[in-house]
Amino acid sequence: MYSAPSACTCLCLHFLLLCFQVQPTGAKRQNPDQCWKEAQSMVEGGRVTELQRGVQEGLHEEVLVAEDNVDFRIHVENQTRARDDVSRKQLRLYQLYSRTSGKHIQVLGRRISARGEDGDKYAQLLVETDTFGSQVRIKGKETEFYLCMNRKGKLVGKPDGSSKECVFIEKVLENNYTALMSAKYCGWYVGFTKKGRPRKGPKTRENQQDVHFMKRYPKGQPELQKPFKYTTVTKRSRRIRPTHPA
Repeated sequence: MYSAPSACTCLCLHFLLLCFQVQPTGAKRQNPDQCWKEAQSMVEGGRVTELQRGVQEGLHEEVLVAEDNVDFRIHVENQTRARDDVSRKQLRLYQLYSRTSGKHIQVLGRRISARGEDGDKYAQLLVETDTFGSQVRIKGKETEFYLCMNRKGKLVGKPDGSSKECVFIEKVLENNYTALMSAKYCGWYVGFTKKGRPRKGPKTRENQQDVHFMKRYPKGQPELQKPFKYTTVTKRSRRIRPTHPA
């Protein structure tokens, strides 16, 4: 009948495995028979503690190598690509002022332009934060159409914004302007000419003024979000109850 392997056998197997894994790069690998004989001799000689220490040090070295290879940027990129349908969405209302046209982005149904005046009803945009990686979806408040970029790089309006073509990555540039890069087509940006006409995504670059925008609240509308303020916390005072005459 089959019996469970002893602790010494398990340690020998661990040591044999480490002979192949924990070796300097470019070093000549040891013969399997030699590794096994060395492990057996350590057990027979009563050096089990030394074998255990060797196994632990080898495993510890493997963990350190794994930690050194961790790159947090890969985690951020993976989270940026993924859609977040669990977290609470943040909805904001503002206008996007185009640096080149001097006007605001308008969502005119299926047509997109950058000719809106300050306070124009078609220039008021509802911006929904999509995920932790600064992904947003932009919808015209008046038409309820979403700003999207199709596979040809053309800016269009769509009634359904669930497609990844309607998701953009918000980038804050060094000059304090904002750029909107397509989440589906990496390197393609929302951009407009001086006449307010949309530019195709493949012809845009991050350093072009055509893709630079500034967030502005609609004319005459107060700021929806309250600025962050520190609250002074004081000790709770003892409550004094009123005394009633007997």
